[in-house]
Amino acid sequence: MTICGIDIKGSEAIFALARQGQAGLEHVTISTKKIALDDDEDAANVKAFAAQVAAFVAANGITRIAIKKRSKKGEFAGGPTTFKIEGILQLLDECEVQLLSPQTLTAQFKKHAFELPASLNKYQHDAYKAACAALLKKG
Repeated sequence: MTICGIDIKGSEAIFALARQGQAGLEHVTISTKKIALDDDEDAANVKAFAAQVAAFVAANGITRIAIKKRSKKGEFAGGPTTFKIEGILQLLDECEVQLLSPQTLTAQFKKHAFELPASLNKYQHDAYKAACAALLKKG
């Protein structure tokens, strides 16, 4: 089973795919690493973003998504655009979406000590951790 981990930063959804292989957790290389929502106040841009994400999910055969949850208040609160992106992701058809807290990601990373593959860009690390944490929680 392959899971798409997503980290939402600013106006971008950052992707990393992971699957449970025979040797443990494996990174699945993809060409699209992030999709940006340019002007979230323009309905055409929001619809275009939603279409891009839906096409990405369909092209990669994704049925499960794990999103790193952002805080709703406090010092590390997510901006309004990040919540709009999250809502778009939750509306994807035929896709199970789960939100994982940063604390859950850290705990799973410490407990299972999985490697961050060299094939990942640094900005994808949290997305990969979300995918791996979802795989390990399910398994």
